[in-house]
Amino acid sequence: MDIFLQLAIILVCLFYGARKGGVALGLFGGAGLVLMVFTFGLKPGKPPVDVMLTIIAVVAASATLQASGGLEVMLKGAEKLLRRNPRYISILAPFVTCTLTILCGTGHVVYTMLPIIYDIAIKNDIRPERPMAAASISAQMGILASPVSVAVVSLVAFLAKVPEGTPVIDFVQVLSVTVPSTLAGVLMIGIFSWFRGKDLDKDPEFQARIADPEQRKLIYGDSASLMGKTLTRGQWIAMWIFLGAITVVAFLGAYPDLRPQFDGKPMSMVLAIQMFMLLAGTLIVLFTPTDAAQIGKTEVFRAGMIAVVAVFGVAWMADTVFESHLPTLKAALTDLVKSQPWTYALVLLLVSKLVNSQAAAISAMVPVGLAIGVPPGYVVAYAAAAYGYYILPTYPSDLAAIQFDRSGTTHIGKYVINHSFILPGLIGVGTSCVAGYLLAAVFGLI
Repeated sequence: MDIFLQLAIILVCLFYGARKGGVALGLFGGAGLVLMVFTFGLKPGKPPVDVMLTIIAVVAASATLQASGGLEVMLKGAEKLLRRNPRYISILAPFVTCTLTILCGTGHVVYTMLPIIYDIAIKNDIRPERPMAAASISAQMGILASPVSVAVVSLVAFLAKVPEGTPVIDFVQVLSVTVPSTLAGVLMIGIFSWFRGKDLDKDPEFQARIADPEQRKLIYGDSASLMGKTLTRGQWIAMWIFLGAITVVAFLGAYPDLRPQFDGKPMSMVLAIQMFMLLAGTLIVLFTPTDAAQIGKTEVFRAGMIAVVAVFGVAWMADTVFESHLPTLKAALTDLVKSQPWTYALVLLLVSKLVNSQAAAISAMVPVGLAIGVPPGYVVAYAAAAYGYYILPTYPSDLAAIQFDRSGTTHIGKYVINHSFILPGLIGVGTSCVAGYLLAAVFGLI
């Protein structure tokens, strides 16, 4: 009976922590942990220190890139591509935002692109909802395909600690599944978005809106663009340093012999990621006129530190409860998850919605799934299910897309659940999970 009460406490902590926002998710996880230890007498689990340190290293490098202005080099190149091909923006925009996320490790890069995407769409009489909703969803989907995202490094770290006798799925194998499956999902989002909604000239609500001269002026407004901005040598250097570090990490993952050997084994990829991300930040500070004091003030750093606290509190609380009840859970759930592993994906999706974070969902559920017998191959195959916070339009990037779309086509419906992001999200994540399963089967992971 205690386990059900403890699970209820976990859900309450996740729910209220997510509602309060910011670091509250991690703080509520810590409060739940106190209840588990001091009220129920559970033995404290282990906080995910390796995961947290990796997140800090990756965030430090990404925040340094943003502070240096190197991120603007990528954003300007993305805008140039979109403006040269405005007719195809509904398909190109989601790929652009997904690619930026893959390179930078965070979906927060989408905020700068949203007003640009809107400007291109509205000036070419394309329904802005089509590329904007697709771009917002695809930016978040790119997280599971990024070698430097919090979610991926967390997943790799947990997979490295599977029970003895279970094959370890390494960094490269994870990306060999998540990258193509993510791109397949983004492609399906783009195809769907190309045809969704009414064309602007056939949309009576939009036509009524622009009949008012003031509204028309607001909707078509001034252009948002980075095209006129002059990029400095330092910004270019920062970008190449960051991309160079990602390339080195990818090579070290692909070729273990390149890593130092200790006790007859290659050094852990988790440590390699930590080292080279810190090195990238160091080199950017040394070789560009970056104000180091600004690094901690960037949006990337703020969001990353929130993720660290969330992972700390949530994962520690969950580990404490599930480790204490592991024999019972194994007996009750092992047959189910082995015969119907899609149930793990469904639980991961729902937890992601509760915590509004892919990294936090992975930190809470992957160790539990592995402990109760979910084969590691299925954990990787269904990794895309860690993105479920599009179900309700409460995530900042979705709300930003609604605000930037002055035409009103990107919207929250009368029943809340019928909003502009629900269908692209379901299509993208569903496609990625199916593609992930097929790829994992082809690669012999399941």
